[in-house]
Amino acid sequence: MSRSSEEKDVSLLELERQLSRASEQTTEAYEALRERWFERLLGPDRAVVPTSSHTAYMRRLSPLEATYPKDECVPVCLATLTKLGFDLEGQQGIRLDLDDRPQKSPRACVIASDPPTLVHLITRAQGGLHDYQAFLHEAGHALHYAGCDPQLPFAFRKLSRDHALTEIYSYILEAISREPGWHAEHFGLSDEEAARNAEATTFLEALLYRRYMAKLQFELEFWGRFAADGGTPAGYSERLTNATGIYYRPDGYLADMDAGFYSADYLRAWIRSAQLRRHLVREIGKDWWRSPETGERLRALFAEGTRPFSEEIAARLGFEPLDTGPLVGELSVLR
Repeated sequence: MSRSSEEKDVSLLELERQLSRASEQTTEAYEALRERWFERLLGPDRAVVPTSSHTAYMRRLSPLEATYPKDECVPVCLATLTKLGFDLEGQQGIRLDLDDRPQKSPRACVIASDPPTLVHLITRAQGGLHDYQAFLHEAGHALHYAGCDPQLPFAFRKLSRDHALTEIYSYILEAISREPGWHAEHFGLSDEEAARNAEATTFLEALLYRRYMAKLQFELEFWGRFAADGGTPAGYSERLTNATGIYYRPDGYLADMDAGFYSADYLRAWIRSAQLRRHLVREIGKDWWRSPETGERLRALFAEGTRPFSEEIAARLGFEPLDTGPLVGELSVLR
């Protein structure tokens, strides 16, 4: 635990305290979202506490699939990025693999082979809003790596000293899918329909945040007592189930743990992405998600590669590193 805190240059215990407080502050909003979207996604005959086997289905927002067809995913996402001033197809260094091949994995990913000259972005749309979110998420990674200064040392072009930093830029582009205006503009929805579907993405964001918050708490407890008990699932199921309202089996604890407290990196990125969005709204306006000025500001950050720590970005945006106010605001939105 102490080694991971040193490597991340942040106290994991203090991070957990601040994030736990944020989780408490958003519980009422989350419970309202959860009841509404459990009903819409799983139906009236669902279990009061559904099992985690339903999570993949819910994350795809499958009942909304007809609104977000797979054939439109690539053109809509490319058009979305064009509004920011990014030409993903023409971006030097990015190799796109967007075809729908039978043996191709549906999981979107980026392989930064030799940034900024060789960065692969791979997606395979299956149908549903999740395709669009995954594309925008991975585009954030690809543009970051392909946009780094080629004069940087290899370590600051390729190696991720701070995984939270790389996730900031994927999160901020994925956050466009939480803007009602984006749904209305690209899918012909009424303002009411667009707000409803954007709320679905807020529900998923809140669900994932709470899940990772509970994961971090369990992992801190697990390693804190490891020397005494050799590692047990105590608290895993209880923490994740209480946090999300979804039942997690106790025996899944080992498969759900990532090396080096990566859960903390995702959570730090959640804080920072919300701070960045608040900054962009303040500096550019509510239409930040379709403004070329946003693209210019992101390019300036991309150019630094992986040199900065996430907490350095917070200072530049005018926030304290553990200021969760913007995150609480985003996860408390009820439409």
